[in-house]
Amino acid sequence: RQGSGPGRGKKRLCALADWVFGGGDGYCEACIGTCKDCPQILNQPKSCEGWQVWDLVARLGGQLRIASSGSVIGWDMGTALALASALGVCSIATAEILPAIEAVMVRKINEQMDQNNG
Repeated sequence: RQGSGPGRGKKRLCALADWVFGGGDGYCEACIGTCKDCPQILNQPKSCEGWQVWDLVARLGGQLRIASSGSVIGWDMGTALALASALGVCSIATAEILPAIEAVMVRKINEQMDQNNG
């Protein structure tokens, strides 16, 4: 496909992660229906691999690594990669996309914890 390959496609999923892990679901609770301009719709994956990795992200909620300070430092990548393999998720797509989404998740969750403790 034109435009595919390493380094492509992470912007959309990172924007989706920014929205979801930044509390976007709470924002959408005020909506009566589905908004055509909703970031969750605008940034949804466009490829099968993107959908598979995003589904994997949704399954990793209990796989957080937490520092002794209480800050989130990431997902347990060994478990994440094993789960991806068990689900048949493309290993190249997982290795390319998941760390970028992880970085957004870590930043947004830690920001929310700082705000709540601030």
